[in-house]
Amino acid sequence: MVWSLMTALRQITPGGPPLTPALSVLLRFWGVFALAETIGLVTGLMLDVRTDPQWLLHDILAYPLVAAVSCLLALETTPRIQRVAWLLAVLGSVALAVQLAAAAGLVRIGSMEPWYWDRLRGWSSNPNQLALLCAALTLSGVHLADTANGHPARFAALVCAVLAAGVGRMTGSDTFTLMLGASGLTYMGLKLGIWLRMPTQTLRPRVAFALIAVVGLPLLASATVPAFLSMSAKTGNLAMGLMKNGGKDAHEEADLRFALWQQAIERGLKSGALGLGPGPHLAIPSLLVNARASEVEPPGNIEHPQNNGAPNFEAHNTILDLFVQGGLLADISFLWLLGSAFASGYRGRLAGLATMLGCLTFFGMTNLIIRQPLFWFAIVSCLVAGGARVSAATTLGARPDLKRSTVMV
Repeated sequence: MVWSLMTALRQITPGGPPLTPALSVLLRFWGVFALAETIGLVTGLMLDVRTDPQWLLHDILAYPLVAAVSCLLALETTPRIQRVAWLLAVLGSVALAVQLAAAAGLVRIGSMEPWYWDRLRGWSSNPNQLALLCAALTLSGVHLADTANGHPARFAALVCAVLAAGVGRMTGSDTFTLMLGASGLTYMGLKLGIWLRMPTQTLRPRVAFALIAVVGLPLLASATVPAFLSMSAKTGNLAMGLMKNGGKDAHEEADLRFALWQQAIERGLKSGALGLGPGPHLAIPSLLVNARASEVEPPGNIEHPQNNGAPNFEAHNTILDLFVQGGLLADISFLWLLGSAFASGYRGRLAGLATMLGCLTFFGMTNLIIRQPLFWFAIVSCLVAGGARVSAATTLGARPDLKRSTVMV
């Protein structure tokens, strides 16, 4: 918060930077999003909807904070954002190594309990949070390997990506596993599409396919090799081998999620598709309440919504959670932002960044990701870096005399 205030004061001083295209996109989104949440809050008050004040305050504080961070980040230049991406990959890998050491019992970190039963959670409150971090670090490494100058830098980026992918598998997150496989295919598809649009003299096909293999195949291997090793010879079921616990809990978890999603749709429609304001608005499923009551010695450092009679549970789906909070207007603004950022990354020929954004959005199918700063780093990186590359390519296309003296995008 202190950094946000200091940076904001620096930006509004005379002679500050002009309104950038990336910042313009973010300001339009946050303006519409704030309007949608406000309409939802007023609708909830008119309908006399009961809310849990703890989690209502949580969202009221979280949204302005990520809005400020995302808007201030959008004022940065492409080289600085690239440097931040390298810091994220390197320092993130160090952090994962420390958490692995704690999980193995090699070091002790305060009150940290690295295991959530048999799932790695490190110093996160639950394994899914660590899985989201690993997803961002994995795909950030892919982007850096894609844009690296020289083999040593590309190798270092791939090492960071593989380490994060391995730790992500240890979290037991099914979403991470599916995302990992999808990201390899997405990256290779985007890269092929980008190269088909490039002039034939700028890249030889042999080099192009070699780069696809070097960057994309480790992602697919990280997702599928552990599955083959962990599969039971009796079942022979690849899909179940990919899931945690061999897919034993897959049907129960699917039923729980479908029940939450159905409840979210009903709550959103009852508000007239206007939403009910910030905070969770779903009742905790009875199946989950009973499961928590029967837990013997559950892991510590967990903060669950309390069963206090107020609807204080989330749908764990970004589109549906936003539909319950801000109605149809919030969903439309969110999808518009995703489309703008993804298109910017693709037009800028940044397959790694576009893949990172697309696959972090995939996490939004089972989590509410709009409050995650790493998600906004991906959004802004696509808007800033992609926009800068498009401008550079346009300039080079308009001035043929620069093509021979400037490295093509």
